[in-house]
Amino acid sequence: MTHIYFVRHAEPNYRNHNDAERELSSRGQADCALVTHFLQDKGICAMYSSPYRRAVDTILPFAESVRLPIEHVPDFRERRVDDVWIEDFDAFCRQQWADFDFRLAGGESLREVQRRSVAALSDILQRHEGKSIVIGGHGTAISTVLNHYDPAFGHAQFEAIRRLMPWIVRLDFDGARFLGWESFPLK
Repeated sequence: MTHIYFVRHAEPNYRNHNDAERELSSRGQADCALVTHFLQDKGICAMYSSPYRRAVDTILPFAESVRLPIEHVPDFRERRVDDVWIEDFDAFCRQQWADFDFRLAGGESLREVQRRSVAALSDILQRHEGKSIVIGGHGTAISTVLNHYDPAFGHAQFEAIRRLMPWIVRLDFDGARFLGWESFPLK
């Protein structure tokens, strides 16, 4: 059985509007210890991450503790919303979950995020069958992967995890066959 541990990043510094470079807040930095503690006994053999700073930094202490490199996978990045900051983000999220093809002019739809994320995951599953893997990522991107394998995961479930940072979800596979998932809120 293959275990994929998606780790949603810890709390970021929201004052930084540069999505790719947004660092962790001081609370987020401290919470990385929760991630390290949780993963310590999982037999992790490889680590991947969105290239976004907050995702990498959340799993970096664990990677260093077990001396594993983190491979950046651009397809695990968070979805691009638009070229401008969205003030009513709740309404935007509701609209995207209601219509997986909805996107703003400079952004991505949830379907686009789902396609690239699932394709990247499929590659990792082929390369690491029967292993335990960590993937550092983002709430929306991880949620679209869950929706792909479990269509019951929708807007309500996204809202339930939206403010959980950090958050870990394990997806289990037999080869490429999805077996199920389990959520691990760390607080």
